[in-house]
Amino acid sequence: MNQSRKDLQARVERLRAGGASERLRGNRIGLEKEGLRATAAGHLAMSPHPRALGSALMHPYITTDFSEALLELITPPTSSVAEVLGFLADLHAYVYRHLGDELIWATSMPCVLDGGAGIPLAQYGTSNAATMKTVYRRGLGNRYGRTMQVIAGLHFNFSFADDFLDLYQAIQGVEGDALDFRSDVQMGMVRNLQRVGWIVPYLFGASPAVCSSFIQGRETDLQVFDPHTLYYPYATSLRMGDIGYQNQQEQGTGMKASYDSLDSYVRSLTWAIETPCPQYEKIGVKVGERYEQLNANVLQIENEYYSTVRPKQITEWMERPTLALRRRGVRYVELRSPDINIFEPVGITAEQIRFLETLMLYCLILDSPRIGARERREIDENQVLTAHRGRDPGLALSRLREGVPLRVWASEILDDMIAVAELLDGMSDGPYGQSVERQREKVADPDATPSARILAMMRERQEGFFHFARRLTETHRETFSQHRIDPEREAVLDRLARESVAQQETIEAADDRSFDGFLADYFN
Repeated sequence: MNQSRKDLQARVERLRAGGASERLRGNRIGLEKEGLRATAAGHLAMSPHPRALGSALMHPYITTDFSEALLELITPPTSSVAEVLGFLADLHAYVYRHLGDELIWATSMPCVLDGGAGIPLAQYGTSNAATMKTVYRRGLGNRYGRTMQVIAGLHFNFSFADDFLDLYQAIQGVEGDALDFRSDVQMGMVRNLQRVGWIVPYLFGASPAVCSSFIQGRETDLQVFDPHTLYYPYATSLRMGDIGYQNQQEQGTGMKASYDSLDSYVRSLTWAIETPCPQYEKIGVKVGERYEQLNANVLQIENEYYSTVRPKQITEWMERPTLALRRRGVRYVELRSPDINIFEPVGITAEQIRFLETLMLYCLILDSPRIGARERREIDENQVLTAHRGRDPGLALSRLREGVPLRVWASEILDDMIAVAELLDGMSDGPYGQSVERQREKVADPDATPSARILAMMRERQEGFFHFARRLTETHRETFSQHRIDPEREAVLDRLARESVAQQETIEAADDRSFDGFLADYFN
């Protein structure tokens, strides 16, 4: 056993002796689930965000992402797995009551697209804040293409209980400011989530194929499944591969954030937001009377930086995320790599949530040295290899310059996670431990993974990706049509819809300066 695994076991034992299991019950989870609105025929919806759902600018739980058609449903943080899933189910059912015959597309990869120009940008009203959000999205489209931006994902937001982190600080023997310690150890967790993050698309990737309309004639080495479907035979998550959305390092226009510390992370993002990029300067910023992007720098704002995992702090109104992190440290971590689980109406299961929470704790207490340039390349390569070829029996990943079979490395991770899961359960063979044990089947038998099951079903029914996805999408709609929303929650959602519209109108009425001045003040 190597030293890192010995240290992990020793920390688990000290945490168990210190009563960590009780303190871990205060951990909080939240979900952000995206889903394209599609017509009954399975094409991208061109209709505006339904007004009955409230203001996409101000509603805390129902908003939009890149496109007017890309819904984003957000749960509040909670310590209960059942509660977060119940809230997400209620949100889906509530939205469906206001969609008419439209669908919430059930997969990460989009429905039928008619070119990037046919994808409508999200609209948030007439205020300067709303204009900024739309201009930012126009800039994304100009930089990376609009089709990349309508890939949907599920973001897992997680924060540890404060009293657990206090215990961990005492066990580690670290004196000093608690906020500094919490930021330091969570940045270490982020580094480890990158190192072993490939296991998420392997276990839960659900996008091995794509509608050919997504490719838009671009040259790829994807194979033909049928006349309207492209795929890789061993793919797990095309969304997380190099056909998905990434910052374009290979073209010299991207950057890599530093995760050495919270300060270095903030400084690297700040540099990117303030540093001009010649390629983006060619696009122009304000062309005539229309803004084509917020600026011509490497990043327009922090959210543009593509990463599988982000350290986050809750922001105040129009507060820059880097300033929030600098002022108040890391509050929670956002894992962005899970695909939408097409087999589940809400896109994720309780088993997945418990596994991801266990992965968070595992990555927190595992040794986490800084990531050098060579290891950074390994991390990126491992992610793409797993996304494109994760189920290939002969696939080896790179770990500290040595090739390791994916299945060997995955088994080692799951072995180490069992003791961590027992901390969360407070016993052996509890639901967290079972969530880890259930993943062993997928490592031993790649055909048990969601990605393999999708391709097997498509072959069995002789249907391409579009027809497969549409069939399950309609099944989920039927599920939500029969879902009974808690009356109190429905009343709250009705109230929030009304209040969010009123809040948007108040913001619009209070605008008393030009967008040029507003934008200058924001970046200053």
